[in-house]
Amino acid sequence: MNIIQKVNANILEPLILLLFTFGIAYFLYGVMKFVLNQDNETAQEEGKQHMLWGIVGIAIMASAWGILHFVDSAVSGLY
Repeated sequence: MNIIQKVNANILEPLILLLFTFGIAYFLYGVMKFVLNQDNETAQEEGKQHMLWGIVGIAIMASAWGILHFVDSAVSGLY
């Protein structure tokens, strides 16, 4: 196992998983805010924004995970 694979397995993968979890939690927070505030239009808009940014965060982390695995497989093919 080379240094890139060690950094990937021990640092980057857990970091991406942590940020992925934060994105899901932020999305669920937006869902709860949207559902629990049916009578407050402003709170519903805030909930929609939280859901949108949660989805954006999840998409970014999924892309980062894919790029990370692509680079890892390309580098591991060299050794």
